[in-house]
Amino acid sequence: MGDDESEIERAADLIGASSHAVALVGAGLSAESGIPTFRGAGGLWTRVGEPSMNGYEQFLRDPIRWWEHQLSPEADPARTEFREAIDRVEPNAGHYALVSMEQLGVLKMTITQNVDNLHVRAGAARLVEIHGNRTKVRCIGCEARWSREAFDYEDLPPLCPECGSLVKGDTVMFGEPIPPLVIDACFRE
Repeated sequence: MGDDESEIERAADLIGASSHAVALVGAGLSAESGIPTFRGAGGLWTRVGEPSMNGYEQFLRDPIRWWEHQLSPEADPARTEFREAIDRVEPNAGHYALVSMEQLGVLKMTITQNVDNLHVRAGAARLVEIHGNRTKVRCIGCEARWSREAFDYEDLPPLCPECGSLVKGDTVMFGEPIPPLVIDACFRE
């Protein structure tokens, strides 16, 4: 038996013996679907440069300008490339394997760093998106989330209908703390 096969068997044995398995996944899983990673050979940021490390501060300083930039496809070619890649790909065997393990009761939760919505599209029911989901928006006050289509972007910035706070894309930006509800969900698992 090869090393890969023995490692897979060992992992299966450990998961099978576990009473509470949680998967923590990242960009490698979605790369298999064709979504570019951010760092490394051929990574999006490797090719076009990293985004501003103070994005959240910029959002808070001028949310109207931030939203105008987000809504303009010409403003950020890397963001446009990433969004288009996400829109054209499908979940892969890894996403579906996690869902199968969840449905069998073997996997209690998937915690993903990916923002691509592929876990949701594959059918994951017990999912924490630690870095958010690019198909959603979130209130920075009460943490309520909606689909991006739930808002009319004529009046910027969008405001939360529940508490009146600013609404931003759900994806966690550099300099932004991970939302407390997300951190709490991770620690509960």
